[in-house]
Amino acid sequence: MTDDEKIIELFFQRDQKGIRELDNKYGKICHNLSYNIVNSRQDAEECVNDAYLGAWNAIPPARPDPLLGYIVKIVRNVSLKTYWRKKAEKRSGNYTIALDEIENCITDGKTVEDEIEVRELARIIEGFLDTLNLENRVIFMRRYWFADSYKDIAEFVGLTEKNISVRLTRIREKMKRYLIEREVLL
Repeated sequence: MTDDEKIIELFFQRDQKGIRELDNKYGKICHNLSYNIVNSRQDAEECVNDAYLGAWNAIPPARPDPLLGYIVKIVRNVSLKTYWRKKAEKRSGNYTIALDEIENCITDGKTVEDEIEVRELARIIEGFLDTLNLENRVIFMRRYWFADSYKDIAEFVGLTEKNISVRLTRIREKMKRYLIEREVLL
Protein backbone atom coordinates (compact mmCIF):
# COMPACT_ATOMS: atom_id res chain seq x y z
CA MET A 1 0.00 0.00 0.00
CA THR A 2 1.41 3.42 -0.96
CA ASP A 3 1.59 6.34 1.45
CA ASP A 4 -1.35 7.97 -0.36
CA GLU A 5 -3.45 4.84 0.03
CA LYS A 6 -2.60 4.73 3.74
CA ILE A 7 -3.63 8.37 4.13
CA ILE A 8 -6.90 7.73 2.32
CA GLU A 9 -7.54 4.68 4.54
CA LEU A 10 -7.07 6.88 7.61
CA PHE A 11 -9.68 9.25 6.16
CA PHE A 12 -12.04 6.31 5.59
CA GLN A 13 -11.50 5.23 9.21
CA ARG A 14 -12.21 8.87 10.25
CA ASP A 15 -8.81 8.93 11.96
CA GLN A 16 -7.58 12.52 12.29
CA LYS A 17 -4.05 11.22 11.88
CA GLY A 18 -4.91 11.20 8.15
CA ILE A 19 -4.94 15.00 8.09
CA ARG A 20 -1.56 15.13 9.86
CA GLU A 21 -0.11 12.63 7.40
CA LEU A 22 -1.57 14.56 4.47
CA ASP A 23 -0.02 17.76 5.81
CA ASN A 24 3.33 16.07 6.43
CA LYS A 25 3.46 14.76 2.88
CA TYR A 26 1.90 17.59 0.87
CA GLY A 27 1.67 20.55 3.26
CA LYS A 28 4.60 22.49 1.82
CA ILE A 29 3.22 22.24 -1.73
CA CYS A 30 -0.25 23.27 -0.54
CA HIS A 31 1.02 26.21 1.50
CA ASN A 32 3.25 27.49 -1.30
CA LEU A 33 0.44 27.27 -3.84
CA SER A 34 -2.00 29.07 -1.57
CA TYR A 35 0.54 31.75 -0.66
CA ASN A 36 1.31 32.38 -4.33
CA ILE A 37 -2.37 33.10 -4.88
CA VAL A 38 -3.41 34.99 -1.73
CA ASN A 39 -0.01 36.61 -0.95
CA SER A 40 -0.50 36.27 2.81
CA ARG A 41 0.89 33.57 5.10
CA GLN A 42 -2.10 33.83 7.44
CA ASP A 43 -4.65 33.62 4.61
CA ALA A 44 -2.69 30.75 3.04
CA GLU A 45 -2.77 28.86 6.35
CA GLU A 46 -6.54 29.34 6.57
CA CYS A 47 -7.02 28.26 2.97
CA VAL A 48 -4.99 25.09 3.46
CA ASN A 49 -6.88 24.27 6.66
CA ASP A 50 -10.18 24.82 4.82
CA ALA A 51 -8.94 22.56 2.02
CA TYR A 52 -8.05 19.83 4.51
CA LEU A 53 -11.54 20.13 5.99
CA GLY A 54 -12.97 19.89 2.48
CA ALA A 55 -10.96 16.73 1.86
CA TRP A 56 -12.07 15.33 5.24
CA ASN A 57 -15.70 15.90 4.29
CA ALA A 58 -15.29 14.45 0.77
CA ILE A 59 -13.28 11.34 1.70
CA PRO A 60 -15.22 9.06 1.99
CA PRO A 61 -16.96 8.47 -0.37
CA ALA A 62 -14.33 9.88 -2.73
CA ARG A 63 -11.17 7.83 -3.17
CA PRO A 64 -8.90 10.29 -4.99
CA ASP A 65 -6.15 9.03 -7.25
CA PRO A 66 -3.76 10.81 -7.29
CA LEU A 67 -4.16 12.33 -3.84
CA LEU A 68 -1.75 15.20 -4.58
CA GLY A 69 -3.77 16.40 -7.57
CA TYR A 70 -6.97 16.15 -5.54
CA ILE A 71 -5.73 18.17 -2.57
CA VAL A 72 -3.94 20.74 -4.74
CA LYS A 73 -7.13 21.38 -6.68
CA ILE A 74 -9.07 21.93 -3.45
CA VAL A 75 -6.35 24.25 -2.10
CA ARG A 76 -6.30 26.20 -5.36
CA ASN A 77 -10.10 26.60 -5.42
CA VAL A 78 -10.27 27.71 -1.79
CA SER A 79 -7.36 30.11 -2.32
CA LEU A 80 -8.94 31.58 -5.44
CA LYS A 81 -12.17 32.23 -3.54
CA THR A 82 -10.18 34.04 -0.88
CA TYR A 83 -8.19 35.91 -3.52
CA TRP A 84 -11.30 37.17 -5.33
CA ARG A 85 -12.96 38.11 -2.03
CA LYS A 86 -9.94 40.14 -0.97
CA LYS A 87 -9.12 41.53 -4.41
CA ALA A 88 -11.48 44.44 -3.88
CA GLU A 89 -9.56 45.34 -0.73
CA LYS A 90 -6.07 45.24 -2.19
CA ARG A 91 -4.58 44.48 -5.58
CA SER A 92 -1.23 42.70 -5.19
CA GLY A 93 0.57 39.38 -5.34
CA ASN A 94 2.02 36.96 -7.87
CA TYR A 95 -1.37 35.67 -8.91
CA THR A 96 -2.61 39.13 -9.89
CA ILE A 97 0.51 39.69 -11.96
CA ALA A 98 0.19 36.26 -13.60
CA LEU A 99 -3.47 36.92 -14.43
CA ASP A 100 -2.61 40.31 -15.92
CA GLU A 101 -0.02 38.68 -18.18
CA ILE A 102 -2.38 36.08 -19.59
CA GLU A 103 -5.52 38.22 -19.54
CA ASN A 104 -5.05 39.45 -23.11
CA CYS A 105 -4.99 35.88 -24.42
CA ILE A 106 -8.29 34.58 -23.04
CA THR A 107 -11.87 35.70 -22.69
CA ASP A 108 -13.68 36.21 -19.41
CA GLY A 109 -16.56 33.76 -18.82
CA LYS A 110 -18.61 35.53 -16.18
CA THR A 111 -22.11 34.92 -17.50
CA VAL A 112 -24.07 31.69 -17.59
CA GLU A 113 -24.19 31.87 -21.39
CA ASP A 114 -20.40 31.85 -21.49
CA GLU A 115 -20.12 28.56 -19.55
CA ILE A 116 -20.08 26.42 -22.69
CA GLU A 117 -17.53 28.73 -24.29
CA VAL A 118 -15.37 28.53 -21.16
CA ARG A 119 -15.39 24.73 -21.31
CA GLU A 120 -14.52 24.83 -25.00
CA LEU A 121 -11.75 27.32 -24.28
CA ALA A 122 -10.36 24.97 -21.62
CA ARG A 123 -10.34 22.15 -24.17
CA ILE A 124 -8.56 24.37 -26.71
CA ILE A 125 -5.97 25.48 -24.14
CA GLU A 126 -5.34 21.82 -23.27
CA GLY A 127 -4.73 21.25 -26.97
CA PHE A 128 -2.35 24.20 -27.02
CA LEU A 129 -0.41 22.80 -24.06
CA ASP A 130 0.03 19.57 -26.00
CA THR A 131 1.91 21.56 -28.68
CA LEU A 132 4.53 22.72 -26.17
CA ASN A 133 7.63 20.77 -25.30
CA LEU A 134 7.78 19.42 -21.75
CA GLU A 135 9.99 22.19 -20.37
CA ASN A 136 7.80 25.00 -21.78
CA ARG A 137 4.65 23.23 -20.56
CA VAL A 138 6.15 23.02 -17.07
CA ILE A 139 7.11 26.71 -17.19
CA PHE A 140 3.60 27.67 -18.36
CA MET A 141 1.87 25.56 -15.72
CA ARG A 142 4.18 26.69 -12.91
CA ARG A 143 3.34 30.31 -13.79
CA TYR A 144 -0.36 30.13 -14.58
CA TRP A 145 -1.57 27.20 -12.46
CA PHE A 146 0.76 27.37 -9.44
CA ALA A 147 1.33 31.16 -9.77
CA ASP A 148 5.06 30.74 -9.17
CA SER A 149 7.29 33.79 -9.56
CA TYR A 150 9.82 33.97 -12.40
CA LYS A 151 12.54 33.41 -9.82
CA ASP A 152 10.91 30.24 -8.44
CA ILE A 153 10.34 28.85 -11.95
CA ALA A 154 13.93 29.64 -12.92
CA GLU A 155 15.21 27.73 -9.90
CA PHE A 156 12.83 24.86 -10.58
CA VAL A 157 13.90 24.33 -14.20
CA GLY A 158 17.49 25.57 -13.94
CA LEU A 159 17.26 28.66 -16.15
CA THR A 160 17.63 32.39 -15.58
CA GLU A 161 14.73 34.66 -14.68
CA LYS A 162 15.27 36.56 -17.95
CA ASN A 163 15.04 33.30 -19.91
CA ILE A 164 11.78 32.46 -18.12
CA SER A 165 10.42 35.92 -18.90
CA VAL A 166 11.29 35.63 -22.59
CA ARG A 167 9.90 32.10 -22.84
CA LEU A 168 6.63 33.06 -21.20
CA THR A 169 6.28 36.03 -23.55
CA ARG A 170 6.83 33.75 -26.54
CA ILE A 171 4.47 31.10 -25.17
CA ARG A 172 1.74 33.71 -24.64
CA GLU A 173 2.25 35.00 -28.20
CA LYS A 174 2.10 31.44 -29.55
CA MET A 175 -1.03 30.79 -27.48
CA LYS A 176 -2.68 33.94 -28.82
CA ARG A 177 -1.97 32.85 -32.41
CA TYR A 178 -3.24 29.34 -31.59
CA LEU A 179 -6.49 30.77 -30.19
CA ILE A 180 -6.97 33.09 -33.17
CA GLU A 181 -6.47 30.15 -35.58
CA ARG A 182 -9.26 28.33 -33.72
CA GLU A 183 -11.47 31.41 -34.00
CA VAL A 184 -11.52 32.10 -30.27
CA LEU A 185 -12.62 35.69 -29.74
CA LEU A 186 -10.04 37.62 -27.79
